[in-house]
Amino acid sequence: MKFFAIGDETMVAGFNLVGVDGIVVEGADDALEALDKALNSKDVGIVIVSERIASQIQERIEEYTFTHTFPLIIEVPDRTGPVEGRASIRDLVRSAVGFNV
Repeated sequence: MKFFAIGDETMVAGFNLVGVDGIVVEGADDALEALDKALNSKDVGIVIVSERIASQIQERIEEYTFTHTFPLIIEVPDRTGPVEGRASIRDLVRSAVGFNV
């Protein structure tokens, strides 16, 4: 099972340094194409998408997430930080378990 990164040049380069393949995208069309490539790959188990890119293709990500269990799609902040108004991982865990971890 492999990881696959979709994001800006800095994010993808960082993941490449630790052995994760990825595609640099600049817009929604590129992102959709990269996402389809990752989802159709038999070796990819986890797709890592920057939050800013994910916000451009959120409908497609949600459609896939609600109808498939594999591969897992994870949205992460890019080098500029988290997208304002989005729940952090800490907030999601707190909501799920009912207290701070």
